[in-house]
Amino acid sequence: MSDLAKEDAQELFNYLEKRRTANSSPELLDIMDVLLQVIKNISSTKNPAALVNHLVNYIRSIALAGRIHFSKPEEDLIIKLEIFGQKAVLNGAYMADFSDKSYFYKWSEEFPNRH
Repeated sequence: MSDLAKEDAQELFNYLEKRRTANSSPELLDIMDVLLQVIKNISSTKNPAALVNHLVNYIRSIALAGRIHFSKPEEDLIIKLEIFGQKAVLNGAYMADFSDKSYFYKWSEEFPNRH
């Protein structure tokens, strides 16, 4: 099941990569950075549904702040990820800071700061 979520995340990244320009907003670049981290780590995480749930909440939070609008295919992929993420045990899920990009990186990894 996490393989399908990984494919959906990769497809969403590919859509966003196509629309990226030299003047892309820092928020769009942050979403793309986090998508890459999830794609990289979803197969090895203990709870892929929780990771994807956090990803979707991050995407929604950052898109709202950056006034990013998604095309129909992009929104469909986000909804598919959202459905997969709903399988997560929600203990503490709503207590997280969904705008915190560092959640997706290990303490030993440096993450790109786009702001």
